[in-house]
Amino acid sequence: MKTLNEVRKIYLDHMKNHAIYPHVVIGSSALVPDNDPTTLFTGSGMQPMLPYLLGQKHPLGVRIADSQKCFRSQDIEEVGDNRHTTFFEMLGNWSLGDYFKEEQIDIMWDFLINKLELDPARLYISVYAGNESLGITRDEVAISKWTEKFASLGMDAKDKIFEYPDKKNWWSRSGVPENMPVGEPGGPDTEMFYDFDPKNENKIHEKSVWMEEECHINCDCGRYVEIGNNVFMQYKKTETGVEELAQKNVDFGGGLERMAAAVRDDSDVFNLDVFENAKSIIKNISNQNYEGENVYAYRVMLDHLRAATFLIGDGVYPGNKDQQYFVRRLIRRAVRFAKKLNINDNFTREVSKTFIDYYKNEYTNLSEKETDILKIMEDEEVKFRKTLENGLKEFEKISKNTNWEVNGVQDKNFISGEEAFNLAQSFGFPIELTEELAKEKGLAVDMESFKILKDAHSEASRTASAGKFKGGMGGDGEIETKYHTATHMLHEALRQTLGEHVSQKGSNITSERLRFDFSHDNKMTDEEKKKVEDIVNAEIKANLKVTREEVSYDKAREMGAIGVFDNKYGEMVSVYHVGDFSLEFCGGPHVEHTGDMGTFKILKEEAVSAGVRRIKAELY
Repeated sequence: MKTLNEVRKIYLDHMKNHAIYPHVVIGSSALVPDNDPTTLFTGSGMQPMLPYLLGQKHPLGVRIADSQKCFRSQDIEEVGDNRHTTFFEMLGNWSLGDYFKEEQIDIMWDFLINKLELDPARLYISVYAGNESLGITRDEVAISKWTEKFASLGMDAKDKIFEYPDKKNWWSRSGVPENMPVGEPGGPDTEMFYDFDPKNENKIHEKSVWMEEECHINCDCGRYVEIGNNVFMQYKKTETGVEELAQKNVDFGGGLERMAAAVRDDSDVFNLDVFENAKSIIKNISNQNYEGENVYAYRVMLDHLRAATFLIGDGVYPGNKDQQYFVRRLIRRAVRFAKKLNINDNFTREVSKTFIDYYKNEYTNLSEKETDILKIMEDEEVKFRKTLENGLKEFEKISKNTNWEVNGVQDKNFISGEEAFNLAQSFGFPIELTEELAKEKGLAVDMESFKILKDAHSEASRTASAGKFKGGMGGDGEIETKYHTATHMLHEALRQTLGEHVSQKGSNITSERLRFDFSHDNKMTDEEKKKVEDIVNAEIKANLKVTREEVSYDKAREMGAIGVFDNKYGEMVSVYHVGDFSLEFCGGPHVEHTGDMGTFKILKEEAVSAGVRRIKAELY
């Protein structure tokens, strides 16, 4: 029986030592992306490779392979079935203008059938059916090649290959071809599925939303599980349709856990060897087996604590903002489900240790940070247990008295927004937990009222902290203040140079440099970068006065202030004038005169994702 670690090694060795197309195997990027402001986490294997798929040259060549750590926060509430996990590894290989469809299908067939020794009779394929309105033909090459592979074993492919339209077998950053902006690359894909119940003995398709139909590969009942997807980046969107890309790329992604489950012939990924020791710990302290009604709680605990272990190992600690919020939510949700198994003592440290031990050779940062990971895990559990006990008691009181008036009508099935807000503020009870508990009791939460109260509280907090930026900042804070103002000036200079389509997509400031992400399709020329530098430096030299004005949200827009307009700012916003040069709203802080800033220099300009560029710059 092959272990998870062995399946990973078989794949990477297969790619590295391929007789015709040997690949350079690279290490996994961190779970927090360094080059993508559009997402909090690395959620796919191709994400760190996107700049190279968009044309940037990879320093290690045109054939790359890896096993990428991934985390998908949107799947937190999907965990509980036999195949969804928030953390997973994505096996990947890329051809950057080298081999294409036929060669990729050869590579995959060899890996799945010869290296993993999967039963070809249980392998099924989906391919792209085409888009007549845009002039994109069905993927005849992929269909022909897969037909050839099955025929080589004396198998008829007519019941093996299924054609699907845009929503199933087309890949681009923007979704279906019609939604792609002009210049965006995309292409067909061909997915590989494994049948975990070929005799339909378990009749698992009866759980499907398609239970009136015969089960099929895209039926989401759990019988057929997608184990890999070959994306062929073949086209570029034009004004009238699509045209072939000059450099065609291959992007393969395959879930390691799902492939290992196929090797074991067990569709439950939580029966993989990586979870064995953790399951033993949970069984010993709960005296309850991994069976029946206990399975859901087991799966949540196993998934969430493995994901939290990896996130902490990559430097993301529990907290209330951005990535930190999800680490906290994972640990707290695991503790909450542990109570369903009558686990009332601390256990997260022991479970986390099993994952550190399992992955320590592949991901050495886990063993290097073991002491920190285990302490952070335990501290968060201890802290939440106090919150959980008190909050659950309060929730039980509330849930027994749910006769609230909603929109003028008495409704006994609602928990009021006021009660939910009180649970969050007074008992530290996350709103997601309140919603989950309510759902289990057949209740709903008045989220509209909750959000009104939460927004009012947030606005009051912002008003109370507004004075923080009135004074100066000492030490490195002075430097960061200069960079803060320089970011605004860079934004305006880019708009003057490249056009008013430029808008901020993200920024990051340290005491050594600024980083600014903005919307723009093309690489900036040397002349454009020089022009931006000259504009900023001219306005610095002019020693413009920086002034702050507080106006209404709507007034700021009327004045032409630039910035990321959304509802987070409340009714009144702070608008900063840099002389007559730029007008942008922001919470501060800023220099009083631009002449204090020094000289502005662009260090680097690069692609981040489709339609988003990044500038790194310094003041000296």
